[in-house]
Amino acid sequence: MSGSMMSLFSSGEFGAVEVKGRVLFSLDYDTQREELQVKVCRCEGLVAARKNHSDPYAKAYLLPDKSSHSKKKTTVKRKTLNPVFDQTLKYKISVSEVRGRTLNLSVWHAASLGRNLFLGEVELELAHWDWTHTDPDWYKLQPRLQCSPESISSRGNIMLSIKFTPAGSEGGGLPPSGEIHIWLRQAQGLLSTKGGAIDSFVESYVLPDAGRSSGQKTRVVKRSVSPIYNHTMVYEGFKPADLREACTELTVWHREGIKTHLLGGVRLSPGTGLSYGAAVCWMDSTEEEVTMWTSMILNPSHWIDTTLPIRTNLVNRQN
Repeated sequence: MSGSMMSLFSSGEFGAVEVKGRVLFSLDYDTQREELQVKVCRCEGLVAARKNHSDPYAKAYLLPDKSSHSKKKTTVKRKTLNPVFDQTLKYKISVSEVRGRTLNLSVWHAASLGRNLFLGEVELELAHWDWTHTDPDWYKLQPRLQCSPESISSRGNIMLSIKFTPAGSEGGGLPPSGEIHIWLRQAQGLLSTKGGAIDSFVESYVLPDAGRSSGQKTRVVKRSVSPIYNHTMVYEGFKPADLREACTELTVWHREGIKTHLLGGVRLSPGTGLSYGAAVCWMDSTEEEVTMWTSMILNPSHWIDTTLPIRTNLVNRQN
């Protein structure tokens, strides 16, 4: 993503002063307490917001959740450009959910009447963070660059398993026809247009059958950015040769009142652009998605596990 994730949701006094300086902090995850600990040590060389000084404090969010539950703050340090905080901001959160979050740590000047001034920020994606590294590091404070919603290639990750059970493979003539099983475990770090916890569900089709009877849905999981669905879909009537022509489409939706908004999805297929000899727009799988589908074909009756980005560039198809 080009720009700050936080810029998608924020308004306030940005750009009023030049961004300067750096911040020293560390990350640690306590597995026994299931607690993320962000130790904010200090800042150096902050810009002067008022007459050669600032009254700085640090604020953290675990994006995409921008709710009051996600917001943590240090105390304000008066009349200094080199504040020492030595405070630990703590989040009760599972390690699997942490992997779907982005830490936004920003520094602000505390002004009267609540018109606080933005002094800079750092954003860290936690998906691949090395949790054995617990020493504090210096990070240069960055301006808040506006991020266009159209520039977002992924709105989170989805954890799933899939398998193909050939006809008669379980003995006694069962199953009577080949079956595709899709186990939707959970999503991580769902990023809506407004940010924060959302109500979501997943819808599935095995194309080219896009009829209403082919569509299956999970239940709606309310107010979560990392919802656990734990739902299995089963599709029958497949021969092994059919798998070379088919595509499993999974789309993630945000329900808001009576309206639903598409967040994105995945398509598991051979990615050939063709189905039964006809050119189709939905056979547009990424390399990761093709690998998942191919592994399922090569390992019948075995679950294949993966975590895939919920991509926003699915080509629209005609139902």
